Amino acid sequence: METFFDANGGEVRLSFKKGAFDKEPKHVLVICRFEGRWLLTNHKERGWEFPGGKAERGESLEDAARREVFEETGAILKSLEFIGEYEVCKENDRFVKAVFYGKTGKVEKKNQYFETNGPVLVEGDLLTQRWEEQYSFIMQDRVIERTLERILEKNKNGN
Repeated sequence: METFFDANGGEVRLSFKKGAFDKEPKHVLVICRFEGRWLLTNHKERGWEFPGGKAERGESLEDAARREVFEETGAILKSLEFIGEYEVCKENDRFVKAVFYGKTGKVEKKNQYFETNGPVLVEGDLLTQRWEEQYSFIMQDRVIERTLERILEKNKNGN
């Protein structure tokens, strides 16, 4: 397990195991690919970031991940894989997010993308590009760095 601080001063603990924390995840973050590119969403306030959000009452984390990706990008996932979980603690607030890796089958044009301006496709080295000003502070977080490294390593090894 790794521990570090995020851009807002919250303590973050990251684990690549399911059930790593004494609190169940209620939020999801989905690292997405579409036709060899990274699929992000353009959040109206924060900028470019991977889709994610909170699971609704009675919804599984996997269903929440698929719904959030569709709502924020119009993408329909053809595969979804659990990657890990992370906990954020700041003052009296504490939450746990599940991180998934999704491959997209298609992206549909929508009239409404909720709190986002829709999909953004990015080619190249996201580990370097994520520091550019159009990206959300969330993309500069170590969770994104370590998760991307893990996904890229797995893909390099053919898994």
